[in-house]
Amino acid sequence: MAIIIGVDIGGSHVSSAAVDSESFKIMPKTYFCCAVDCMAAKETILQKWAEAINQTIEVLEKNQLILENETIGISFSMPGPFQYESGVAMFKGNNKFESLFNVSVSDELLKYIKNKNVSFRFLNDASCFGVGSTLKQMTDSEHEKVIAITLGTGFGATFLNDKLPLTQGLNVPNNGCLWDKPFEDDIADNYFSTRWFLKEYENASGITAKDGVKEIAALENHSTAKIFDSFADNLTEFLSPYIINFDADLLVIGGNIAKSYKLFLSKLEENFKSRDIDLAISIIDETEETSILGSSYLYNDVFWERIKDELPNF
Repeated sequence: MAIIIGVDIGGSHVSSAAVDSESFKIMPKTYFCCAVDCMAAKETILQKWAEAINQTIEVLEKNQLILENETIGISFSMPGPFQYESGVAMFKGNNKFESLFNVSVSDELLKYIKNKNVSFRFLNDASCFGVGSTLKQMTDSEHEKVIAITLGTGFGATFLNDKLPLTQGLNVPNNGCLWDKPFEDDIADNYFSTRWFLKEYENASGITAKDGVKEIAALENHSTAKIFDSFADNLTEFLSPYIINFDADLLVIGGNIAKSYKLFLSKLEENFKSRDIDLAISIIDETEETSILGSSYLYNDVFWERIKDELPNF
């Protein structure tokens, strides 16, 4: 397939764009984004997802970029829990998309797609971000073993070897994810997400930040500096064993918190250096676009053959 439609499913949005499978670049005027209420009814959520996808398809059809009777490959960067091989949503007890629990997205979403000649493929959103981040690296990059993390409302992670997301192995944590792994007296998701910053800021100032980490970062005072330093220290402490065990040579960071990298990156690099960890760090600002690029790689035949039988179901 020359053109793939990549779709990024977020907790409050859906983004869709056509990707040129040869250059791995988003095609002009094909990117569309719609707001989504993740607690809405099943039909409402699916209609919103389809709305963005249909807009991308309409541009491709209008510009005659889709041949008659050509099957359109649509690839999804999808959060879990989800059965990625079968396309069945398993959202339950996590305050998002719960109306889709046990729903076959492959079957139900098709009802709202205007062009029925489509095929669907799914991959975890953190894995898609990781794959997309490796595709965006220079073609002569020497970075083969990559850990990619997303810092936002949740803590996403994936371990990649030569662009392949790994979910098992001696040097890879269970399911290839980190959000549920223990850290101090809790799990990592509660330390490396927006809610940790909100809690720390409120404890330090007595003020509730209404605009998330962006609001806290904009203050640039002593209290916020201490919070970001603590964040860098915690992230170093948590990630170091995984980086060493996996022998990673690149750490990629995305998500909304990554946009405040100027407040924690130097500290993070300093911390790793003090532990004799030789690691390149790359900050990616366009997390959604990167995830869309990564999802589109599901239609690369060689990659698909390598990954299709090991798609995680979580």
